Amino acid sequence: MRRATQFDVAKLAGVSQATVSHVLNGTSSPRKRVSESARRRVLDAMESVGYVANPMAQGLAGGRSRIMGVFTYESVFPRDRSNFYHPFLVGMEAQAEESGVDLLLFTSAPHDGGRRRLADAGWNRIAVADGCILIGRLTDRNEVAWLLERRYPFVFIGRRDHVADQPVPFVGADYVEATAELTRRMLAVGHRRIALVGDLSGSVSAQDRVNGYRQAMQEAGHRPLMFDSGAFSADETVQILSDHRATAALCGAQLDTHAFASAAQRAGVSIPEDLSVALLGDPEDPAASVDEWSRFSIPRAEMGAAAIVMLSRLLDHEDAPRAELMPCLQIEGATITAPRKVANV
Repeated sequence: MRRATQFDVAKLAGVSQATVSHVLNGTSSPRKRVSESARRRVLDAMESVGYVANPMAQGLAGGRSRIMGVFTYESVFPRDRSNFYHPFLVGMEAQAEESGVDLLLFTSAPHDGGRRRLADAGWNRIAVADGCILIGRLTDRNEVAWLLERRYPFVFIGRRDHVADQPVPFVGADYVEATAELTRRMLAVGHRRIALVGDLSGSVSAQDRVNGYRQAMQEAGHRPLMFDSGAFSADETVQILSDHRATAALCGAQLDTHAFASAAQRAGVSIPEDLSVALLGDPEDPAASVDEWSRFSIPRAEMGAAAIVMLSRLLDHEDAPRAELMPCLQIEGATITAPRKVANV
């Protein structure tokens, strides 16, 4: 048993495969007009052999498949609903359904040192989709330049800088303003020695957080105090903050909140009375309990949906913005309070 093909239909109807294609796609022209009798023979032959048109092939012939690809540079898709990336997928799925498109997840690219390469997935496979949503921190600028050069439609989730002097379409979170607002909250209750303990690697999202912190501290006339969270254990971090007389700390989403709280307790440091703490985003550890922690939350589902909308507009050649920063939600929490010397005044 095998699937019937256009060749089978053409043979039974006594016409060429080109005629079958014209009938399927409605592309006959005055020069190559398909007669009504030929069209009827093709339709009858299709019914006779049980031919079912390949919707992907039809879409490609007409220029659109109504399929959007999703490519992840790391293994980011969730095994459970507590996964950090789960809301992105939820937002994309809901918007794709509303927009009447299908999502195709590209997973065949092998890992190379913890990352995938878009080229390893096969450019011909990527081209099956009308366009692609790209997710992941470890992107390849050469691959992005390749996509831009060939005008292949794509949208990143997460802010991206220009590549080859061209803007890269993205939907991102406004980490600069979200971090600045958290810093201002600490300043407003009397903190002056506020430290940032986070990712200082220079990635776009990390740099945005640093810039927001610097902006708020400099506006208030205070000197920034920054430490790379990856360089110290929880106990060392608490000790360093104490040594530098910091009364508040902004911590990256990589922070192990349980380990940090335990280290503070061992050092006799009370949170928030001795040390106010806020998280710069949702924790990456899905098991972390942060209900009481002051922080900002990333609008992940909304970003996923917005990426689908942006890609749809690019595909429709609409004159629409190719960069969108979405505001983060500030969570009040209970880990920011006035420092003791201010609270006792």
